[in-house]
Amino acid sequence: MNQNLTKSKKIVHSLIVILLIASFLTLVYFILVWTKLWEKLNSVDKLRNFILDLGFWGRITFVFLQFLQVTFVPIPSTILTIAGSIIYGPLQGGLLSLSGILLGSVLAFFLGRTFGRKLVAFMVGEESCQKWVKFLSKARYTFFFMMLLPMFPDDVLCLVAGITNMSWAFFVLTNLITRPIGIFITSYLGSGEIIPYYGWGLIVWGIILVAVGVLMWLVTKYDKRIENFFVKIFKKK
Repeated sequence: MNQNLTKSKKIVHSLIVILLIASFLTLVYFILVWTKLWEKLNSVDKLRNFILDLGFWGRITFVFLQFLQVTFVPIPSTILTIAGSIIYGPLQGGLLSLSGILLGSVLAFFLGRTFGRKLVAFMVGEESCQKWVKFLSKARYTFFFMMLLPMFPDDVLCLVAGITNMSWAFFVLTNLITRPIGIFITSYLGSGEIIPYYGWGLIVWGIILVAVGVLMWLVTKYDKRIENFFVKIFKKK
């Protein structure tokens, strides 16, 4: 009887959490549509003009958008980060992006750790959830390299990591090391000041994209070797 009651409470609790998050997502979506921001999120120029028009509140809005893209709204993080570097410069834009993304990453892990698999599956889809749980459960150190590379689904990985045996300390430390590297590289390179988007710059960008693609392939193909290598190193210590 008590077990049935406990299960019922868990089900009701999960439903309430899912309902609240769904309501929040709906509210955010309507706000984005109402402010016409939704149609600007896929264009650096439109996003730049929108944020500049907000004046002082532009920085707060930008941090909030970076926070949302990690947790609730499918906003392209690269576009946001590049827009931030163009608007506020690579350093300040990078710091603003870092603030929002770190907060979003911690919340994503917290949601997974606190509310479990049902919520994560609801947010990212059962198939995606199952795929990444299986991968991260045996590739904790590989997670570090995946967070460094720009084309892996960081938001999904942070959520799913919360329902694996990954510790809070390892997750936070990984984000504190990898996020600044990825964000500031994107900010400085994405601004076009170092590598232009024309002439010789196009060749360099092509090489970078190929190199990133190769690294992503190596990380996923040799995840077991990477994991075993780091396990041996830390066991010696």
